[in-house]
Amino acid sequence: MDNHAAQAMIRFGLGRRGQEPLPDDPTAWLRAQLRGADPGPPGSDVAQGFYAIRLDQENKPQPGTPGAVRTLFKAEQDGLVANAITTATPFRERLVWFWANHFTVSLRNGRTGALGGDFIRTAIRPYATGKFSDMLLAVIRHPAMLLYLDNAASIGPNSVVGKTAKRGLNENLARECLELHTVSPASGYTQEDVTSFARVLTGWSVANGDRAPPGFLFRSGIHEPGAKTVLGHEVPQGEAGGTDMLAFLAAHPATYRHLATKLVQHFVADTPPPAAVHTIEAVLRDTKGDLGQAAAALVGLPAAWEPLVKLRTPQDYVLAVLRAVDLPETKRPDGAGLMRALGQPLFGAPFPIGWPDQAVEWAGPEAMMRRVDWAYGFSGRAAALDPAMLAEASLGSFLTADTNGAIRGAGSRRDGLTLLFTSPEFQRR
Repeated sequence: MDNHAAQAMIRFGLGRRGQEPLPDDPTAWLRAQLRGADPGPPGSDVAQGFYAIRLDQENKPQPGTPGAVRTLFKAEQDGLVANAITTATPFRERLVWFWANHFTVSLRNGRTGALGGDFIRTAIRPYATGKFSDMLLAVIRHPAMLLYLDNAASIGPNSVVGKTAKRGLNENLARECLELHTVSPASGYTQEDVTSFARVLTGWSVANGDRAPPGFLFRSGIHEPGAKTVLGHEVPQGEAGGTDMLAFLAAHPATYRHLATKLVQHFVADTPPPAAVHTIEAVLRDTKGDLGQAAAALVGLPAAWEPLVKLRTPQDYVLAVLRAVDLPETKRPDGAGLMRALGQPLFGAPFPIGWPDQAVEWAGPEAMMRRVDWAYGFSGRAAALDPAMLAEASLGSFLTADTNGAIRGAGSRRDGLTLLFTSPEFQRR
């Protein structure tokens, strides 16, 4: 595998799958993945998710007994991981996982487990190469986000309900949307902006299917009346005010800068090269937030074709190993369980900021020793494979002479596979 093809599969993709054919033109191969539809794996919808939530509320599963939500969530996890292992468009899939992490919804709110699969399927995947403004609106309107960040029950103090309600305004979604999803603190927004934006989003709630079709529901009775101002932008009242404000944030220069920085940090280096950030920021600005064009521009960055420096996160690492060994579906281990064992469970980010994307957060001594132990345990499942052939197939020109010699001189195939999976080359993307 030549350097250019290896770079395309490892840095931009999820690692080579077994002996899959190498692209003749890696750059064209990557950009072709940004075109066309991406249905992703099938799964449950919002209606099924709320039904599972209701079943568990009624039946109250005993500890250790998988209830309806846990069963549905397990199926969604399995489908997401299986799709990542087998996909023929790994660059596009990496983008889906990137944006799902950018717009984190976590099991910190128990109901998210029943809705997270639909969240990725309907609010992330269709827009991963589309307009950021469309993705932002779909994300903020999705029940998983409205419940995770507590906006569904946020009540305007001067609304019809708010004048007598014991609960009041909740600023979580407004704060995280400004801080993490769009303009970032670099924009200079204030606490007053956060509060005003939270008032804009009052009424953006959910229906669980009892009285209205399950999904997004604007509840006018809890919406704060009157015009608001956020970041100097006048926002009308009503549901349209929220849509207007999200469009304003999606097109804000600070948002383009924030997104460009995160994209370059993910695909190029932990410390994003300023020139690369400037290039992607300009593409986002000139295309009015076209994420497909931004992804295509990433492929064209000279810095993106320099030596691999990014440490694979546990999720990246597990996917790379499972793609490399390419075991039959009947012998494939529980990928989501492997990610959890290495400290990065799906939908398990502890905070709304999502999982970190820098080596310093994953390269501690304990974490790296856990990878070594994990690699040795996993290698026992794949000991029928030839470690030297697998090393060449998965790393190509990135395989160093020292690592190659150690693998070939290992006392057993299991030891050879362990050396491969714990090698500095395999840890990087």
